[in-house]
Amino acid sequence: MDEDFAFFIKRFGPETSRQHVPVSSMIRYRNKLPGQLLRYWEEYGWCGYADGLFWTVNPQDYEHILTEWLADADVCKQDVCHVIARGAFGELYVWGEKSGECLTITPCMSRYSHHSPVFTGEEMDFAVRVFFSSMKREYNDFEGLFDPALSKLGKLKAGEMYALVPALALGGSIDLKNLEKVEIIEHLEFLSQLSPLTDWGFPEI
Repeated sequence: MDEDFAFFIKRFGPETSRQHVPVSSMIRYRNKLPGQLLRYWEEYGWCGYADGLFWTVNPQDYEHILTEWLADADVCKQDVCHVIARGAFGELYVWGEKSGECLTITPCMSRYSHHSPVFTGEEMDFAVRVFFSSMKREYNDFEGLFDPALSKLGKLKAGEMYALVPALALGGSIDLKNLEKVEIIEHLEFLSQLSPLTDWGFPEI
């Protein structure tokens, strides 16, 4: 374990759920995603950490939904992007084949943050190490609701997330009583149909 991933584990704790990464997936993303990320996959699998607060994921599971989210967003048009991790409330961490860590999507708010390239080309392996070592629990704890949701609803499975029901776009409110455990892919697809992604830098509409 390198020092960057060790620092990530110190913050998030050891995995609480683990899925073996098949050889077919390693081949599929070779030369598309950094070798360092694939080495983490090989050693640790796709996992949940901090009782399901943060997850590394199979990008293939999110290909369709990422296409849906980005269809009308003026971002990442010149790159091929993949979801490499997600949070308990559906936060998506998007990696560009050319630009590295390029986008963070907050589906429940229909918002995104675009990250300018910092490490490219031969620096991509280092960029992956920075991604994990700089990850913080609070980035994934929507409005401080994770611990209350965990106590009320129980731990998430690999294919689940905590969601506000009804969704904010349908008049819902941010409140513990409105949280439910839902299937993540189906719910993200549902949210993508409610309103287009907006840059966090834009004012409220």
